[in-house]
This record gives sequence, structure tokens and C-alpha cells, in this order.
Amino acid sequence: MDIRRRNNVTVTGPADAPVLVLAHGFGCDQNLWRLAVPALAARYRVVLFDYVGSGGSDLSAWSQERYSSLDGYAQDVVEVCDALDLERAVFVGHSVSAMVGVLAAQAAPERIGALVMVTPSPCYIDDDTYRGGFTAEDIDELLAALESNYLGWSSAMAPVIMGNPERPELGQELTNSFCATDPDIARVFARTTFLSDSRDDLKSVTVPTLVLECAQDAIAPREVGAYVHAAIPTSRLVTLDATGHCPQLSAPEATTEAILDFLQSLA
Repeated sequence: MDIRRRNNVTVTGPADAPVLVLAHGFGCDQNLWRLAVPALAARYRVVLFDYVGSGGSDLSAWSQERYSSLDGYAQDVVEVCDALDLERAVFVGHSVSAMVGVLAAQAAPERIGALVMVTPSPCYIDDDTYRGGFTAEDIDELLAALESNYLGWSSAMAPVIMGNPERPELGQELTNSFCATDPDIARVFARTTFLSDSRDDLKSVTVPTLVLECAQDAIAPREVGAYVHAAIPTSRLVTLDATGHCPQLSAPEATTEAILDFLQSLA
């Protein structure tokens, strides 16, 4: 199978520059990175792709069995890196893709040399010693609403996820992205995302890591960023003066500045 076509891979930036791999989150595709790409591609080789089932990917390659686990998405990442023969790339993962990057680095450490986690969450559900931002009942209700009326759920939830109510066009863009996803595929990805618990996997991270959080985020509160930072000794935590769960779209300049500053520290 042609992995580049399967995952709708696009590459931009100087051919001889260090490589960044940008990965999108649930309900999105590579287009959500478009405002960040120009600044990043001015100095780095930027690889973008869509997970199977998202964006311009080959939907015929989707399998419920494979994509009912974050390992299936990590396998996509490894296969994209293999197809491009990448070595020690910097993996930039948004939302659930931050944890996908952790799993991909476990599976293929020769391919990933650093991680940038943009609004990450290793677990969305609170327990006695951890605050993920949601109770188990919250997640059950969220998934039930999504499964019964995906388009209605998307219209209601996307603006909450995006934040920035004074800029409704941002929420509308995320709504459109959600609604463009096949509902059956979205239901599986949603359950995989919101029921995941990757906290134990954080202990495996030994590469330089940037944890990038927003000052206000309804999906990943700041306690989550602090938890991820504390769990990864090699990490740096940066809090953006930004609102919402998608700073690469709502605050692209601040997001790219933080990423570029981290990349410079690796040089």
C-alpha cells in the first residue's frame, strides 16, 4: 500500500532541514495546522498527514479493530515515518495525538527524537488522585450524545472545544471539520480518545519534550499540563496566554513561537 497516499501525506519546507511531523487530533485533519505551517516551514521540513479515517485519507483502509486503540493511530505515525525514512524527527501532536506520539516513540525510537505535546491529555476522566477534567458520567453522556446525533453533537461541542466565543468563526471551522468526518468513524475515534488512559506510558518518554498548554482550556485543564510535565523529567512546560483547545488555530503566532523556541534549544 502507498502510505503517502493512504495518509494524504504532504511535505513542505527546505529539503535539507530537520524534520517536524505535525499530527492532528480527533475530528480534525492536517488543515488545522495551516496557520502554523508557514513559520515552521521557513526553517524546518514539515510533514503533514491525515490519520486513516480523517481528512483526505484513504477511507477504504480504515478498520474498526485497528482504530479502536491509540496503538492503531501510532502505527499510522510509524508507517508514515518509515515511508519517508525519517530519523529522529520532532513529532508535534495536538490533543490526543500527543499521546499517540508517545506510543509511536516507544514503537520506533529511531524515528522520533523529540516530542511537542500541544494541549495534551493522557486521561480525560478524574480519579482520586488525578484531575482530567471530566467525571466518568460526563464522558458517558458525551459519548451517548455523540453516538445518537453526531452532527448535533458537533455543532454544540465544537465551539466549546475551540473556546474564543468572541470569534465564532473559529468554532464554526471546527464544527465543519467535525461534520466532514464520517459519523461511524468519528464514533470509534471518539471512544478511543475519551476512554484512553496513557498515564503509565508517560514514564517511557526519555526524549526532549515540550508540553504546550493554554491558560484556559475546557478539554485539558492546567492540572493536566502540570501532571504531564511532572511525569516526564525531560519536559518543558509552557503556558500560552491563549484560550481553548486548539491554539494552533486560535493563537498561531504564540504557538509557533513556543515551538520554534523549543526547537532552537535542541540545536
